[in-house]
Amino acid sequence: MQLEVLNTTGKSTGRSVELPDEIFGAEPNNHVIYLAVKQYLAARRQGTHKVKTRAEVQGASRKLHKQKGTGGSRKGNIRNPLYKGGGTIFGPKPHAYTIKLNRKVKDLAKVSALSHKAKESAIVVLEDLTYDAPKTKQFAQLLADLNVAGKKVLFVLPEYNDNVYLSLRNLPRVGSTLLADINTYDVVNADIVVFTEDAAKLLSDKEEAAA
Repeated sequence: MQLEVLNTTGKSTGRSVELPDEIFGAEPNNHVIYLAVKQYLAARRQGTHKVKTRAEVQGASRKLHKQKGTGGSRKGNIRNPLYKGGGTIFGPKPHAYTIKLNRKVKDLAKVSALSHKAKESAIVVLEDLTYDAPKTKQFAQLLADLNVAGKKVLFVLPEYNDNVYLSLRNLPRVGSTLLADINTYDVVNADIVVFTEDAAKLLSDKEEAAA
């Protein structure tokens, strides 16, 4: 899959990058994408929810009245879950939501997500971004020039760049990730995935080395 490299004004630079078909031209597997997204969202849950049982709420432990002879229902103590202020029955307890996925399944999910974006023509290759200082206004203009303003955009960078990160941090619906940290959820959640030229070349070189 060959894509032309755009400059920061949205125009072609005359250069192009060959993206590996093994990643961007594979047959997507929707089920593994579902599993990977489910795992990612589950891992974000803290799992610290907790309610008090009848053994933990405040209240006397004496029996409210004798078992028989009152004409009323049988009652235990005031901490009974049937009373206001009593304990909670079968409430949530702290536990982890983590889901285990094999590495091959997670890799296949990323490939499938990127292949979906390629089929939707939602992959863009942009010349490398170089900012001497954080420039949010200039970055917003870049989005407008690329015709992606107002869309969810994910920028994939080869390495961390503090000025680039600070430039896009306050822009709504715009995020960034390192090539090494890219995950299925971020790709699926974005409308457009923008690879910098170096990131795209690095991805191609890694795929050639693996082959």
